Amino acid sequence: MSEKNEGIKIISDNRQARFLYEILETYEAGIELTGTEVKSIRQGQVNLRDGYALIRNSEVWLINVHISPYKGIGEFFNHDPRRTRKLLLHRQEIRKLIGKVEQQGLTLVPLKMYLKRGWVKLTIGLGKGKKLHDKREDIKKREDKRDMERAMKNY
Repeated sequence: MSEKNEGIKIISDNRQARFLYEILETYEAGIELTGTEVKSIRQGQVNLRDGYALIRNSEVWLINVHISPYKGIGEFFNHDPRRTRKLLLHRQEIRKLIGKVEQQGLTLVPLKMYLKRGWVKLTIGLGKGKKLHDKREDIKKREDKRDMERAMKNY
């Protein structure tokens, strides 16, 4: 199915994560949010860049993701921008993640936040940190691809 058919609207994309990590698997998770957080997310006030996820007591927690305070309400009623938020995953997915994170030393990284049929969803990736030479290799491939496209366009 295409994104149009499922009613998906991308709010924030963490492009830095794909540069820093080699993503092995992705999972779709819901997020436990307050009302003002949902309103801010709908306005696109989200930054996933420094975020990551941890597993504690068989629950997955999203840490260090910045959701700006909602502008249309007083300061007293607003949320903490960097509070820890619970991710909603199926129990068997969490068990699978626990095994991979603890045994293989992988990291859970937020990749994309979007609205799907009115619900806020987050794609988290199971990633392995890239070394410096891997990053250089990615940059070289991207430049080569760009050069080939230019040559084909002029040809």
